[in-house]
Amino acid sequence: MLKGTLHQTVLQAEAIEALAIKKDGYYIDATFGRGGHSKAILSSLSEKGCLIAIDRDPEAIIHANKLKDQDSKLQVVQATFGEIGKLKETEELRGKIDGILFDLGVSSPQLDNPVRGFSFMHDGPLDMRMNQMDELSAAQWINTANEKEIADVLFRFGEERHSRRMAKRIVEARREKAIETTGQLAELVKAANPAWEKEKHPATRAFQAIRIRINNELEQIDNALSEAVGLLRAEGRLVVISFHSLEDRIVKNFITNKARGDNFPRDLPVTAEKLNPTLKKIGKAIRANRIEVLNNPRARSAVMRVAEKTA
Repeated sequence: MLKGTLHQTVLQAEAIEALAIKKDGYYIDATFGRGGHSKAILSSLSEKGCLIAIDRDPEAIIHANKLKDQDSKLQVVQATFGEIGKLKETEELRGKIDGILFDLGVSSPQLDNPVRGFSFMHDGPLDMRMNQMDELSAAQWINTANEKEIADVLFRFGEERHSRRMAKRIVEARREKAIETTGQLAELVKAANPAWEKEKHPATRAFQAIRIRINNELEQIDNALSEAVGLLRAEGRLVVISFHSLEDRIVKNFITNKARGDNFPRDLPVTAEKLNPTLKKIGKAIRANRIEVLNNPRARSAVMRVAEKTA
């Protein structure tokens, strides 16, 4: 998380290099946030180029529209990144996109605003919706889900070893009083966690899990990656920055499978090109360097993976 409210774009230079931007090309920033990556992409495009910026958060869209007023090369769409292949703006360019960037997870402005309810470090309403017009908030879910569902979510999406203890404590507490703030939830989880990890708040994994559940984040990633390949032109680049192991595992496996191609039996005498691979890996996973991590602690967990469409 960032100190203060200043947003710092993670792996910006590395992402721009990985996109291998063509000045007249078409690009998608599928997670606009506060526009750090978008501004860098736009600065590399000629007037013939185009960038489509997508975000589900109304606050991000306000910032994107301000940037659009300054640069006519930018198109702005409010949507989830999982809808990337179903939008009018992207469908018109299917098979013509030169690069797509995903910067996954929660953004620093969302974390740093207590009203948004993402952080255990700031007491505020227990919300966690990336689009506050969505129906289900974290408070509604945590006060209505049964104990088993809560435990399953904490374990599956947070890899929380003490998920059952935490779920039991949450259900017991809400019988006495509804859980309505991030501070309430953080204290309950902290009290139920018998093994605190060094330099990690005991509610970290639980908050991550609930946020992922409320925003259907992993399902969004699955949908988005599949759609992205169809949007890219041959040699178009797919660049994905993730911030925890669940996200990165999905991205890594997706690229590996698409680079491998059709799933024929290993002993079948089929040459690699006949397996119809649709992506090829570009380099190894990239992490933020020491200087960036010192300046921006959130970059510590960032992993960037790059692939190129083969045909």
